[in-house]
Amino acid sequence: MFKLIGGEKLIVGIDISDEYMQISYCVNNSENNVETLSMTTGAENFNIPVVLLKREGVNQWFFGRDALKIHAGEGGILFKNLLSLAVDGEPVRVEGVQIEPTALLTLFMKRSIGLLSQAQPSDRIYALAVTCRNPGNGRAEALSQAVQGLKLKTDRIFIQGYEESFYNYMLYQPEELWSAGALLMEYASGHVKTCRLDLNRHTVPAVVHIDEEEYPFEVYTPAGGEDSIPAELVRMDREFLAICGENCEERQFSVVYLIGEEFTGEWMKQSLRYLCRGRRVFQGSNLYSKGACFGVLERIKPGDMGKTHVFMGRDKLKSNIRMKLFRQGEEIYYSILDAGINWFEAEKSFDFYIQDGNSLEIYISSLVGKGNRIARIILEELPDGPARLHAGFSMSTPERLTVELEDMGLGAMRAATHRVWREDMEV
Repeated sequence: MFKLIGGEKLIVGIDISDEYMQISYCVNNSENNVETLSMTTGAENFNIPVVLLKREGVNQWFFGRDALKIHAGEGGILFKNLLSLAVDGEPVRVEGVQIEPTALLTLFMKRSIGLLSQAQPSDRIYALAVTCRNPGNGRAEALSQAVQGLKLKTDRIFIQGYEESFYNYMLYQPEELWSAGALLMEYASGHVKTCRLDLNRHTVPAVVHIDEEEYPFEVYTPAGGEDSIPAELVRMDREFLAICGENCEERQFSVVYLIGEEFTGEWMKQSLRYLCRGRRVFQGSNLYSKGACFGVLERIKPGDMGKTHVFMGRDKLKSNIRMKLFRQGEEIYYSILDAGINWFEAEKSFDFYIQDGNSLEIYISSLVGKGNRIARIILEELPDGPARLHAGFSMSTPERLTVELEDMGLGAMRAATHRVWREDMEV
């Protein structure tokens, strides 16, 4: 635990899933001092179980380990899978009262963030990023609503995926550590998930890609008090070695990260020996929450590596979206959406004037080899002459752009029809 000193700015990164939440933080933009909150003093006990418990008949709520402990000893109403509940959006009935699932997630996050300090940390949080797996699958919206419920005194709130957190983490490591790429291997729910980070140095800025794969992997759990069964541990080592070989056979990664408690112990004899040949290997569990914290720092003040590299993950918009407009008598390419932002955050609206005609051209410039093209929108039945249009741009998927245009008329010269034209196009 730590205590905040007046005037210091707290940067927070949160990793959340249905199973656990972790909190990393730094004070006053110090990228060299990012720490992860531990539930046990002197130990790397970072995971806060994502559960809430309500005592029956009274308005008493508990979270995390306390909730599990009370439930095991006394019972109570236990709520699990809080993130999935918030994504589904179906109200939860608790002792005859309906509760919005986002409110449950907000309560859990508020109690967990409260562990940082008793000195009103919400008044010190300068910026916060929440990272999760596949945020574009409804999780980004659910988490945004939950964070709004925290009523933090900042609008510097960001949502990002695990891929981006991995990239942000690597940005703040020595360049030689990932000059040849980096490999992350994570155990989760009966699978080993791999993320291969590759750099294309033939572009300016250098483009960073992350490719993901998933492999079935059964972890042996001793039963009946047995410490181990050699045959099962040998089987795990053999199967994990095959996964390592498939990812490293054609690539010489500089570094490998192993995430998950399942990678502790003595079973990885052959596979660990293989991974350590010409590579540095790290084991831990808090890479994503630290990566979220680094991501906040990068958004606030990009470092040298961030200025020379751009991340093009699956959640990123991979094209620049522009329009030709006149500003102070000069024709310009007006930037609407920029490549490299998360597609689920890509949104912009503005008003502009059209002089004549009934068509608009949207300029789409791809950064991933699709080239440049022009998408033309026909505004059928738009009254002749000048008009003011309200434009709204958003993304429905990483590859689909939605454009909405509304006729706002031209003041006293022509009344607005408020007709709306909507176009969906590939980018």
